[in-house]
Amino acid sequence: MLSVSDLLAGADVVRDVEVPSEFLGESIALNTDRQVRLKPLTVNDLRLIARAARDNDDLTAALMVQRSLVEPALTVPEVARMPVGLMQFLLRQVNALSGVSASEDDVARAIEDPLAQAAFRLTQAFGWTPEEIGKLTMGEVLTHLQLLKSA
Repeated sequence: MLSVSDLLAGADVVRDVEVPSEFLGESIALNTDRQVRLKPLTVNDLRLIARAARDNDDLTAALMVQRSLVEPALTVPEVARMPVGLMQFLLRQVNALSGVSASEDDVARAIEDPLAQAAFRLTQAFGWTPEEIGKLTMGEVLTHLQLLKSA
């Protein structure tokens, strides 16, 4: 059996990631060390980020990168000034390190899921948001789908 310390040890892992030169300014020499050090996000990190960012995806991404960056440590305003491409690159690295990224197969399976298909059809037909659809009972979802089918 794994111990508590075994389960929590992953939070201490750090990984050095080389930033591709196309995301950096031209003044950065090719032989310059282009690495940053990232740590995985914890459940507590994600909880704090969700509470702080609410429904603001841009702030969520900036907070995720900021919380994960060990070296160099940046403030949220500094992260927000990054070029978009660099932010997206770092966010992909953070997600992969934290175990919250999905493979192409995972995405394909999710798209084929009957509930995902139902949510997509309800969004197209009624313009409902995922939050609105999430509040529906299964019976309400099925009723609306049947109404669409018979219309």
